[in-house]
Amino acid sequence: MSETKKTESRQMTGAAMVVQALKDHGIQHIFGYPGGAVLPIYDEIFQQDTVQHILVRHEQGAGHAAEGYARSTGKPGVALVTSGPGATNMVTALTDALMDSIPLICITGQVPTHLIGNDAFQECDTVGITRPCTKHNWLVRDVNDLAKILHEAFYVATTGRPGPVVVDIPKDVQFATGTYHPPRKNDVHVSYAPRVKGDAAQIRKAAALLASAKRPVIYSGGGVINSGAEATRLLRELVGTTNFPITSTLMGLGAYPASGKNWLGMLGMHGTYEANMAMHDCDVMLCVGARFDDRVTGRPDAFSPNSKKIHIDIDPSSINKNIRVDVPIIGDVAHVLADLLDILKADAKRPDLKPWWAQIAKWRARNSLAFKKNDDVILPQYAIQRLYEQTRHLDTYITTEVGQHQMWAAQFYGFEQPNRWMTSGGLGTMGYGFPAAIGVQVAHPDSLVVDIAGDASIQMMLQEMSTAVQFNLPVKIFILNNQYMGMVRQWQQLLHGNRLSNSYSEALPDFVKLAEAYGGVGMQVTKPGDLDGAIEEMIKVKKPVLVDCHVATLENCFPMIPSGKAHNEMLLPAEANDEATAAAFAGGKALV
Repeated sequence: MSETKKTESRQMTGAAMVVQALKDHGIQHIFGYPGGAVLPIYDEIFQQDTVQHILVRHEQGAGHAAEGYARSTGKPGVALVTSGPGATNMVTALTDALMDSIPLICITGQVPTHLIGNDAFQECDTVGITRPCTKHNWLVRDVNDLAKILHEAFYVATTGRPGPVVVDIPKDVQFATGTYHPPRKNDVHVSYAPRVKGDAAQIRKAAALLASAKRPVIYSGGGVINSGAEATRLLRELVGTTNFPITSTLMGLGAYPASGKNWLGMLGMHGTYEANMAMHDCDVMLCVGARFDDRVTGRPDAFSPNSKKIHIDIDPSSINKNIRVDVPIIGDVAHVLADLLDILKADAKRPDLKPWWAQIAKWRARNSLAFKKNDDVILPQYAIQRLYEQTRHLDTYITTEVGQHQMWAAQFYGFEQPNRWMTSGGLGTMGYGFPAAIGVQVAHPDSLVVDIAGDASIQMMLQEMSTAVQFNLPVKIFILNNQYMGMVRQWQQLLHGNRLSNSYSEALPDFVKLAEAYGGVGMQVTKPGDLDGAIEEMIKVKKPVLVDCHVATLENCFPMIPSGKAHNEMLLPAEANDEATAAAFAGGKALV
């Protein structure tokens, strides 16, 4: 009997419905932590072997692991947690997924329906708490509504602009028996119908602007990756067809290859000089699947002041939210790019871009990511460079925590393909990288997965080393240990008179011993000459490995656009002396 026939409408408990819905949606792995309010679901999980449960050590870790799983596969990630603190511990991961458009289905337990509102043990208003940080959420009060809600949850999470959803299921609903049915079209609420095809007239306007541009630039974001492989292919074809320069947000890295001749590097606060200058001086900007966030735009009234702006986005709320644009196009990136390319290919005329590329070459010559190698101390930039050189030809996935190490990873690790770069962009969640790497490793068991971390961030979720060891997941943690909360210290130096308030890590653990205590492998490297050997050994060991890489303690991350400044006012490493930074930041307000 086929799986479809097995799942025709039939009677089962609410807990069994949850597991059956996971099977029907092709879910092979879920991440979770048991508790009283979800024990019926865990009992159903125990009695089957289709869906593997990965036991995390903190519910936030379940959310981030599901995010990493989703981001690296393009499939939805699923987390299962109990009521009360289990649900509240998921709030950070849900908010992270919402801001970075990650499809995440979170199933939470709830106290029995007759106890809701009575301040029962481990009760909280999960729907109320998570409403601001999800695309949608549901409290299921009738077991006969559960199948429809579960199927709708998967649809909402994965269509349009992807994001997190919560299904809150009281314990008595899990025990109750009702009718289950497989996914069907009428499970989806008619009011939710994301627009996929872009408006033809708007696309023609965009094509006309692009065809007449003398100084164009393509600004791509995470929406290209979320749209799927076809969107990535079409973006690359668009660049090849037009010969336009292309830059990207932090979340969009890998959609266009870092080795591509039209690549300008990342733009924004810590972007390259050529990317930011091209953005400032362009006459036509094509924004594809990005949302004009503050780390990209800098001062909004000075952002690309003389350009005509085209914005392609599937989320109508992102249009004209931060930056007013001239040609808004609401639709799926792949569909809109396909239609746009058809028009551009039919027009044989191409603008003369030689003067524009000559100007870009001058900006590139500034070599804004340059640094001086030190034979005595490992510079963080050098550490990322060496990691990249030794892993670039392997089947590698990179996650990061949040801070200076994250920006250095974005600057110095070149991504050739999408879905290889997992980082917390919008929320900036310290502790994201390690559980996300666990999720990636579960999805890609034979691949190399490296979490580039900081000594402060890694301590937020390091207990997940138990998960990695228990499930034989050979995740690598590569710590750039500068003994500070590096980005906090950098801002304190630049904006607060070098008053380093509580940013120095005065009681760091022995990371090597800590990794070994969990059953993993710990390594430490302090000299540049030993770095290659440590990375080689890290790759070779088929167990969870933590490399404690000691780097220069006071190195700052440049280039940098000071807060309140425009793209053409960025500081380069050579200019980043005390006088220059003091002048640049005078009167500025921190964005951190």
